[in-house]
Amino acid sequence: MLLGSIEAGGTKFVCAVGNENYQIKDSIRIPTTTPKETLQKVADYFKQFAVKAIGIASFGPIEIRKQANNYGYITDTPKKGWQNTNFVGFLQKQINVPIFFTTDVNGSAYGEYVMSLLSNEDIDSLVYYTIGTGVGGGALINGHLIGSQGHPEMGHVLLKRHPDDLDFVGVCPFHHDCLEGLVSGPTFEARLHKPGVQIPLDNHVWDVMSYYVAQAVLQVTLILRPDKIVFGGGVVSEKFLKKVRRDFSKMLNNYVNVPQLDKYIVMPAITDNGSATVGDFALAKNLLKQ
Repeated sequence: MLLGSIEAGGTKFVCAVGNENYQIKDSIRIPTTTPKETLQKVADYFKQFAVKAIGIASFGPIEIRKQANNYGYITDTPKKGWQNTNFVGFLQKQINVPIFFTTDVNGSAYGEYVMSLLSNEDIDSLVYYTIGTGVGGGALINGHLIGSQGHPEMGHVLLKRHPDDLDFVGVCPFHHDCLEGLVSGPTFEARLHKPGVQIPLDNHVWDVMSYYVAQAVLQVTLILRPDKIVFGGGVVSEKFLKKVRRDFSKMLNNYVNVPQLDKYIVMPAITDNGSATVGDFALAKNLLKQ
């Protein structure tokens, strides 16, 4: 049985075909140009394979409520030309298979959850954050993605400012003091006029960012009480997460019990940014069980 995955990003679409064991059999990268050109190339790719279902993990915002008139759309995205794009509808006209539609971070969250189960970890819940050009998060409780009025926007929770960062405006035009506004990749250029890859980890800016990320971990820990919190994205490294664990431990102050921190706040188990692809395969497979 073949399953399809579409990881839809602002610069490229990664399409893959895999089996029911989530092993990739074929894949392609398609540049993100106009909706019509990009989605037609996606459709043409999958027409080559007898896929039984497709999982889509897309940049957003997107409409995931099936009762909504614009279900399956990319909605008010800042991506030029992609506002109000009928993503799912376009594909279903050409590929008559079930499609699961969710956010890029939800896809990654589900992939990490599936991998944890395959590794015989005893978990029922997981939160996934990506910190890169933007910041987003997805979560599962009892194996189900959360969000009924829409998908979570974990990158836009407000934070307490670090005392050494009071003058920084924040790069999010909506909130300034939100997680994305304070720790996303563009904040390095805004603060230091250099990309993050050029900033050594002993620079104090990493301690400032760790302070903010630890607050996000504290919030989601106390609200959802997950079994594991996974961090992906270009800004994140294991060395950075050591700082996050340090700051989170101070903030939590032993208020509630959490798992051992190096098993609780972790890097993705799936390498090469493959979490969303595995998640898409698994979500597509689930459709066939319904």
